[in-house]
This record gives sequence, structure tokens and C-alpha cells, in this order.
Amino acid sequence: MASFGTLFLDLDDTLYPKHAGIWDLIRRRIDAYMTVRLGLPAQEGRRLRARYYREHGTTLAGLQADFDIDPLDYLAFVHNVPVEARLRPDPRLRRMLRALKLQRIVFTNASSDHAHRVLRALGIEKDIDGIVDVVALEYRNKPQPQAYLRAMELAGESDPEACILVDDRVENLVPARSMGMKTVLVGEGDGMGHDARHLKVGRVIDLPRVLPSLFPEGDW
Repeated sequence: MASFGTLFLDLDDTLYPKHAGIWDLIRRRIDAYMTVRLGLPAQEGRRLRARYYREHGTTLAGLQADFDIDPLDYLAFVHNVPVEARLRPDPRLRRMLRALKLQRIVFTNASSDHAHRVLRALGIEKDIDGIVDVVALEYRNKPQPQAYLRAMELAGESDPEACILVDDRVENLVPARSMGMKTVLVGEGDGMGHDARHLKVGRVIDLPRVLPSLFPEGDW
């Protein structure tokens, strides 16, 4: 069995359930950015957002390719959502993270400011060892292969087989799996797909069920 050293955890819709609705709020802020900052008609903005997400993995990457935008302004604008009103401390998640005997890194296409707000709202900020955000990734985002290599570099890992990636998007897991990482798909059945190459859990707190070796007996 592989000896794992780092657990990479996606942020939105992974560390908390999708029904919290935070991503829906961010999506609306992205649409607002298109109209407020770029002056695009609402329908055109929504069309571009969908295309960029499909082709680039994030709207930001598409905008950087097609428009002269300030990425930090974009990140601040779209993440200006009421995280604290939607999330509460999660004792079970905190307990699970503290039971892990490996490095815990949030690996996200969002900003570190947004990640810190989510972690604080969930009550787990002290239980995460680091955050690799899209700025630290030099604006290479999942599922671009360079993003995974950069995340490993920042985490001090040289062997993909020592890494586990937990994410709610199959598209983000595929490159990690091809590199040799262990991959876990998180979701409540909506769009999870049926790819047997990935382990699957309904919520991130179910990780001990599919990766019991990471949780010493008696700690969970």
C-alpha cells in the first residue's frame, strides 16, 4: 500500500455540502462581474461564463485569455458573498481532519481570502496546514496539469503517489489520477458520474470509510 504524505482538499462544494449554495452565489457574482466590470449584456456574460468554465476550468482563465482584466479585482468581486451566513462550525469535519496523520492542504481555484473565510466559518482553520490558491498557482488552475505540479511543489511533495486529491469535480480528478495520485470524488449523487477509477463519498467526512488506513484505530 502507498505511503501517503499529503491530502489535497478542494474547497467549495467539497469541504461543505453543495446545498449550502455558496457556489450559486459566486456564479451570480461572476455574472454580475461580466455586466458591471466588462459592460457585457447579461445573456452574453452568462454564455461566456459557461464556455470559459467548460474550456478553461474557470471563468477567470477565459477572461485572462480574452480581456485585459485585473485578476485580483476579479477574485475579490466574485467571492464577495455571505459565506458566514451559509456555513456553521462542523465538529465532525474538525475531528476527522485532526485524526489524519498526514499534511492537509486546501487546493483551490478560488482565492486564499475566500478559502480563509470558508475555513473560519467551518471552524477548521487551525486544522489545515496550508492553502494553495489560484494566485499561488500562478493562475494555472485545475484541471490544467501544471496546476497539480505547482501544488505538489508548494506542498513539498515530489511523488504523486504520495498524494491524495479530494474534489467534487470529476474533471479535476482525472489529471491527478493520470499522474498517479489517489483520487476521491465528493458529492451527494448530483453529477457524480460512474467512473470506477475514483473512490467516492457522499461527504468529505466519509473519507474514513474509503481510506481507513489514514485513520489510526481509536482516532475515529
